[in-house]
Amino acid sequence: MAQDKVKLGFIGTGNMAGAIMGGIIKNEIFSPEEIIGADISPAGRERVKETYGIQVTDDNREVAQRAEVLVLSVKPQYYAEAIAEIRDCIREEQVVITIAPGKTLSWLEEQFQKPVKIVRTMPNTPALVGEGMTAACVNEYVTDEEKAYAFQILRSFGKVEEVPEHLIDAVVAVSGSSPAYVFLFIEAMADAAVAEGMPRQQAYSFAAQAVYGSAKMVLETGKHPGELKDMVCSPAGTTIEAVRVLEEKGFRSAVFEAMKACADVSRNM
Repeated sequence: MAQDKVKLGFIGTGNMAGAIMGGIIKNEIFSPEEIIGADISPAGRERVKETYGIQVTDDNREVAQRAEVLVLSVKPQYYAEAIAEIRDCIREEQVVITIAPGKTLSWLEEQFQKPVKIVRTMPNTPALVGEGMTAACVNEYVTDEEKAYAFQILRSFGKVEEVPEHLIDAVVAVSGSSPAYVFLFIEAMADAAVAEGMPRQQAYSFAAQAVYGSAKMVLETGKHPGELKDMVCSPAGTTIEAVRVLEEKGFRSAVFEAMKACADVSRNM
């Protein structure tokens, strides 16, 4: 294979990497030919090759050598091993984007054993439909121009906000992992609608659209979520009764405790 340079390289082609690839290609930031991904799993490589049309390889070092911007998208427990394999391939001008919870800039710099331009991020899987939410912070070696370029890439699949590094664990809880909570909520609402006689697919549509529309109201009106909730709750009505039951069953507390547990795991990875 010719060792021509590419714009973007992924080490690891799992679900999060696929979501990012999908957003980038859909928004025409890079073409599939400008992206390469490495994975030890033949099935994983074939999946992204067939889905997105990118170049694939089983060689992490090839990706590190060819990519202008490198995304480390392996699971956190494999970061040290992956970095040890590629660190002598990393060039002075190359930007490395990481997406692993718990892996701080200082830890990453120690693993590379030399000055490396690192953009630490925490994206989420709605990137696949162009509605991702990514937090990012950079180390001292990343220039303003390089940061802007990295943020342009990240913005291609959703929104990006720069945050102090100490808030990344909170981001993991409120954004990185939270799509799973939302999917669970949608599934529970749909199950309840099915119990009331609604067909399954229709139940998913009603529940998902209600969540989507409600989130859009928060973002576009600028109103406090509590104010928007009060707008739906008529005196002695159906909604306030449902809210009463949610409060009685500890809905708010369950979310709070789940997010705290998530952040604790993140910071101790």
